[in-house]
Amino acid sequence: MSLVLVQLLEELQAGRLRVVDLTQPLSAQTPLLPLPSQWNNSPAFRIWELSRYDERGPAWYWNGFETGEHTGTHFDAPVHWISGKDLPDNTVDRIPPEKFVGPACVIDISEAVAKDPNYLLTPDRVREWEQQYGTIPAGAWVLLRTDWSKRKDPKEYINAKEDGAHTPGFTKETSAFLAKDRDVLGVGVETVGTDAGQAAKFDPPFPNHYLMHGSGKFGLASLCNLDQLPATGAIVIAAPLKIVNGSGSPLRVIAIAP
Repeated sequence: MSLVLVQLLEELQAGRLRVVDLTQPLSAQTPLLPLPSQWNNSPAFRIWELSRYDERGPAWYWNGFETGEHTGTHFDAPVHWISGKDLPDNTVDRIPPEKFVGPACVIDISEAVAKDPNYLLTPDRVREWEQQYGTIPAGAWVLLRTDWSKRKDPKEYINAKEDGAHTPGFTKETSAFLAKDRDVLGVGVETVGTDAGQAAKFDPPFPNHYLMHGSGKFGLASLCNLDQLPATGAIVIAAPLKIVNGSGSPLRVIAIAP
């Protein structure tokens, strides 16, 4: 075994490295992104018992389940958006697996979001973060810490008003900066989707989806426990199910942190 891998196991076993679960529970209560009624909405998570040590199967317990690809903590592949539909290796089954692993850059905007739920991350705020922690490396996951996942009431989590949802996100300039100038793997958020709640009104609509996926980048939505990660120094592993021609997938996102 590689000495690096041996050292990794030793550090984990000694407790000098932590495995942090960045994934929210997946159940029938998992909040869904509400789309206008003229469009198909994602089905809620549903699970049913097939057998539980009984006449349906005497020695085993198992379930069936169904849900949408973009339910709960989930992965957005480039093909998810029209801007990424013609890119190579744009579905979850064709993305090279090494692209599921990368260093985490955690940008904490939780104080600003507590004052303004519509807060948008700007390129200047990213550069300010870089002045303190260093330039975001190519192939990094940029994770937006908002503490939004601490909203346990589904209504407060979606935060929908008469004019739509009100949740934080990125300006289109920030998404372009991260995708083009920093060549990140993708972005991760604590909200139900990687665009701000009011992003349908932006130009273009849902600019983070449009720019990230059009650049072959990925999205991670409905993360949690970002407050347990340092600004830099953690590694994120985000591997979706290998769904043939899949546009995304629920997944278990973990981080290895000091």
